Amino acid sequence: MLRLLMPQTVTIAVDIVAWGAFHSLTGFAAHRLDERRLVRDGWLLRQRAFEDGGRWYRRRLRIHRWKDRLPEAGALFPGGMSKRQLPTYDAEGLRVFARETRRAELAHWWALLCGPLFVLWNPPLASALLLTYGVLVNLPFILIQRYNRFRIETLIGRLRR
Repeated sequence: MLRLLMPQTVTIAVDIVAWGAFHSLTGFAAHRLDERRLVRDGWLLRQRAFEDGGRWYRRRLRIHRWKDRLPEAGALFPGGMSKRQLPTYDAEGLRVFARETRRAELAHWWALLCGPLFVLWNPPLASALLLTYGVLVNLPFILIQRYNRFRIETLIGRLRR
């Protein structure tokens, strides 16, 4: 495999800048997604049986105890929406919130998928550490978006009845 050779300090600086760029670019790409593409869960975003409407995250991960301690950057780009609170409590507000959780989840999946690029210029141990960093930084946000969306979709279902 062709690996770029750089001094260690340069490599570390490139790694830091790369993760920042990957998060910024994937966040911006998700921000630019057309709302119509976020109306439904695709294969990646759909609920799995074990998730049980988000209850699995609450029971097993105690997500409700720590999710609000993490930063929220939904309003980082102009026109974006913070997911700290619901926009409104009617069905349309709930649908908007669910849509924005899809957007955020995709942004974190895309950032996570950038991780393998680090093998291009890092030695194996550093690559493994950077991939682990990518998982540890993105996975909690993916889980939070799924937990919130499944709970919101349950509420939307109740409103329909």
